[in-house]
Amino acid sequence: MLLHEGQVSKAAQMAQELARRHPDSVAALSILADTAERQNLEEAVVWRERIARLLPKEPESQLNLASAALRFGKLDLAREALNRVSPKHRDSAAFHVVAGWLASTEGNFAGQEEQFAAAVKKEPKNDLYQFNLAVLQIRSKDAEKSKDARATLERLVTITPYRTGALRALLNDAVERNDRTAADSFAQQLQMSPEVTFGDYLLCLNFYRKLDEKKFRQLLEKVKPFAARNASDLASLTEWMNQNGLAGDVVKWVDKLPPERLSSPPASVAVADAYATVKNWSRLERWTRTGKWGDAEYLRLAYGAIAERHLHSGTSSNAKSEFEMLWQSAAALSEDVPERELMLARLATKWQLANQAEELWVRVEENTTMRREALDNLRQLYRARDETTELYAVLQRLHETSPNEAPITADLARLSLNLGENTETSHQLAKEAYDRAPNEVSCAVTYAFSLHRLARNAEALAIIQSLPPERLHDAHTAVYVALVLVNGNELEGAKDYLAAAENGKLYPEEKSLLEEAKTKFVAASASPSPVESTPPSATPPR
Repeated sequence: MLLHEGQVSKAAQMAQELARRHPDSVAALSILADTAERQNLEEAVVWRERIARLLPKEPESQLNLASAALRFGKLDLAREALNRVSPKHRDSAAFHVVAGWLASTEGNFAGQEEQFAAAVKKEPKNDLYQFNLAVLQIRSKDAEKSKDARATLERLVTITPYRTGALRALLNDAVERNDRTAADSFAQQLQMSPEVTFGDYLLCLNFYRKLDEKKFRQLLEKVKPFAARNASDLASLTEWMNQNGLAGDVVKWVDKLPPERLSSPPASVAVADAYATVKNWSRLERWTRTGKWGDAEYLRLAYGAIAERHLHSGTSSNAKSEFEMLWQSAAALSEDVPERELMLARLATKWQLANQAEELWVRVEENTTMRREALDNLRQLYRARDETTELYAVLQRLHETSPNEAPITADLARLSLNLGENTETSHQLAKEAYDRAPNEVSCAVTYAFSLHRLARNAEALAIIQSLPPERLHDAHTAVYVALVLVNGNELEGAKDYLAAAENGKLYPEEKSLLEEAKTKFVAASASPSPVESTPPSATPPR
C-alpha cells in the first residue's frame, strides 16, 4: 500500500524491520528490492539474489534477478540467473525480453533481435515488445523487416508512452533514407513533444545538417543560447559539433562565451576536444596547462599529453618524456576506475596512441559491461598490426562472450583454419556459423573455405555459386571465392576474383591463399579442359 502511495522510504523501513525479524520473508525482500529499484540503488541486486536463492525454481525470481543484475552491469550474474531458468520456462515472452537485453549488453545485436522477435511472437499484442523490436528492425538491411518496423512505429506514435521514442527512431530512419519530407515532419513533431529533450534537438540538427543547410543553420543559432544556459547542454552541443565537422565553429563560438561557463567539466573537456580536432595544439596546450577539472582531471592531463606529443614530435627526448609523464599521470588517476579507463582508452584510440590504447583496453576488458567494446577495439588494433596470435586470442574471447553471434564465430573459424589452430574445432565453428546465418556472406564463405579444406570442394562451390556475385568482390572475400572456383575448374569465373584480391589489401594469411589460388590457376589453365564442364560462372546456371 505504501509503495502504491509513493511512500518509498517508509515502505523500505517497514520491510527492513520485517526482514530482520524474518530473514526469509519473500514479501519483505520483494518490497526492499522494489524500493531499491525505484531509487536506482544497486542493493536491489542483493535483495533479488536472496529471493532467487529462496525460490530457485520460480522463473520470475530468476528473471527479476537477471534484470536487476543487467541494470547495474553485472553480466555474469545475469547470465547465471537466466541459465537457472528451467528449459520448459525459457519460451516465455518475459524470458526472451531479458535474454534480449543481455544479448544487447554483450554487443550481440543479432541475438537481441532474435530474442525480441520471439517475445513478440509469444505476445503479439504487447506494445512494449513491439516497440523494442521495431526500434531494432527499422535499421535492418532486410527491406521487408524495416518496412514492417516503420509501420509499427508509425502506429505507436499515436500511443503516448511510445510517441517520443517512436518519433526518434522514425526520424533517424528518414534521415538515413534521405526522405526529406518525412524527416521534416518527424523533426517538427519531435520538437513539439512534451517529452522533448536537448538530445532531441541534436537529433533534429543531425537531420537538417544532412538535408537542409539553411534550416540547420537557423536551428543551430537558436539552440546555441539555449545550450549556453546549462553546462551539460553546452557540453552536449559542443561534442555534437565536434563530431559533425564543426569544431572550427566551436572554437569561434567559445571565444564569445563567459570563461566561467567553460572552465570546468563537462564543458572544459568538450572545448579541449575542439582544439584537438582542429589541431590547434598550442591553444590546447594553454587550455590544459592550468586549472583543476575535478573528476575529469585525468582528461586535462591526457589532452595536455596529446598537445605535447604533436607540438614537439620528432624533437628532443625531453619532449617525449614530458608526453609520457603527462600520460602516465592521466593513466594513474584513471586506474581501477572503469569509466575513466574507458574514456582514456577511447581517447588514446582516437589519437592513434596504439601502445597506450592497447594497455588501457586490456584493463577495460576486465569490466563485464565494457568487455565487448574493449574486445572490439583490441580486435581492430591487432588486425591493423597483423598480430595474428593476439588477434586469434581476442576472437576466442569474443566468441566466449557472444557464442551465438554468427559473424564472430565465422571470423574465428576462418582465422583458425588459416593458422592451423584447433582444426577440427574450426571446421565445427564454420558449420555452426553457416547454419545460424546462411545468407551472411562471411559465414557462407567461411564454411565454403572449411569444406574446401576438407576436400569437399563440390559442396563449397555450390555455396559460393548460391551467393550474389556483387557481394563477393571485397578483397578479403574474393580470395576465398577464387580459391574455391579454381579448384572447381571454374577458371573463367575465378579471374575477376583473383583480380579483386590482387588489387585489394590482404591480410598476411590471405596473401598465402592468393598465391595458392594463382598457382593452381596457372596449372589448371595449362591442362586440357575436361570434355564436360559446368559453365564458367560464379552464379548458379539458370
